[in-house]
Amino acid sequence: MSKKYMLGCDVGTSGTKTVLFAVDGTPITSATVEYPLYQPQNGYAEQNPADWVNATMDTIAAVIRQSGVAPADIVSVGLSGQMHGLVMLDESNQVLRPSIIWCDQRTQPECDEMTRILGRDRLIAITANPAITGFTASKVLWVKNHEPEIYAKVKKIMLPKDYVRFALTGAFVSDYSDASGMQLLDVPNRVWSKEVCDALGIDMSWLCDLCESSDISGRITPEVAARTGLLAGTPVAGSAGDQAASAVGSGIVRSGVLSATIGTSGVVFAHTDRPVIDPLGRVHTLCHAVKDSWHIMGVTQGAGLSLKWFRDTFCKEEMAVADSLGVDPYVIMDKEAALSPIGADGLFFLPYFMGERTPHLDADCRGVFFGLTASHGKRDMLRSVMEGVGYSLTDCYAIIREMGFEGKEVRAAGGGGRSKLWRQMLCDMFDCPVTTTNSSEAGALGAALLGAVAAGIYPDVPTACDATIRTNPSLTPDAPSANYYKAAHPLYQHLYTSLKGDYKALAALRQQKGM
Repeated sequence: MSKKYMLGCDVGTSGTKTVLFAVDGTPITSATVEYPLYQPQNGYAEQNPADWVNATMDTIAAVIRQSGVAPADIVSVGLSGQMHGLVMLDESNQVLRPSIIWCDQRTQPECDEMTRILGRDRLIAITANPAITGFTASKVLWVKNHEPEIYAKVKKIMLPKDYVRFALTGAFVSDYSDASGMQLLDVPNRVWSKEVCDALGIDMSWLCDLCESSDISGRITPEVAARTGLLAGTPVAGSAGDQAASAVGSGIVRSGVLSATIGTSGVVFAHTDRPVIDPLGRVHTLCHAVKDSWHIMGVTQGAGLSLKWFRDTFCKEEMAVADSLGVDPYVIMDKEAALSPIGADGLFFLPYFMGERTPHLDADCRGVFFGLTASHGKRDMLRSVMEGVGYSLTDCYAIIREMGFEGKEVRAAGGGGRSKLWRQMLCDMFDCPVTTTNSSEAGALGAALLGAVAAGIYPDVPTACDATIRTNPSLTPDAPSANYYKAAHPLYQHLYTSLKGDYKALAALRQQKGM
């Protein structure tokens, strides 16, 4: 009998990466296609949905070509997708406007409108979260309020990976994990909320059908088969939002282990068998990609985004050196940051480039270097960016522990999780062992495993994880570093409190100037 394979497609913010795995979890080959993020105004963030589709199809074709694997031996396709982005289709299933994606911050007035209409407590009781700019519902209202001519043509609203699914299969389907980030789902009961949709004037016929992440949601069409090399009829799983998929790929499918993912955003994630909701709304409660399960996650909006900004703005020399050596620029940057002392010689960074979710729920806060002196160099600024993201993730970790979720270890994932220096920072800040798993592509692996369960290779998601995921030796906290970070963290937290009013004033000034 021939060996079997599974595809995982991770539709991210900076690009789409498709990985071909053997069904035992061994990676065979991968391909990545990047695409732009458009910011037509300060605080706006948009992408072209066609870019996601083209990147997904091109990377699928590339891995099939590179691997030489027979298409008949690929048992399934799973998708992982950036969450919350709004895709609007007309009656001909044509995209009506660029997608307003997760990190867009324009919709605070619409969030206020949602809170006024439904009441904050009622909204949290139904959707498990307060109204925030990142979620989808406020984006729908923004189009309704500002682009009524487009809103009048809407027949379907979809999330990024679900639009890719539609392109692959023709099916209008979403899974519970991703749908729960739209703020239109009754999260405790895992059904669309008629109460919320009616209150906001959103036609429920616009919404996708719902399925479990490990169900078959559709099959590859003949047209897509011709373009990608897949067999027509290959099953596509219900799949998951990126954080739930990454959690599956890290084995966070039972209680007792937490994960910390540093991608464009950063997330601390915990599994739960029942919906547990923070009444203050500081962390999100969403449906998990595991059947009849939920998860809690704290979110840092600008985690890897902050380091990428620093790379692109200040590290041209390091990028050139990396190119000449054939290595990732972040490897060079890690070595530079390690030369700066713990605490970056008294320099702090607030990673609020796109506002912040946990714990502030503030769309107006912005990035800050604090304590900068003439003696600081680039390596200190670089280290302070990494530490600032770490402090923010520590805020997430502390709230999740406050809610009763303890973990004997934290599993690091995402691009930032590959950095041993960044992992050690998290280990010292959390004062908890931090480990990694045998897959550096947790999102793609999680998506692929959901596909393998859908195809019947494994009976359920936990069994699939047990069969494929292994952990590496843990990093343990360094006591002097942990003590320093424990002493410094209150100052980091106080900086936001001190600047909160100034952030509002800056936002008003920008609005006055049309910035």
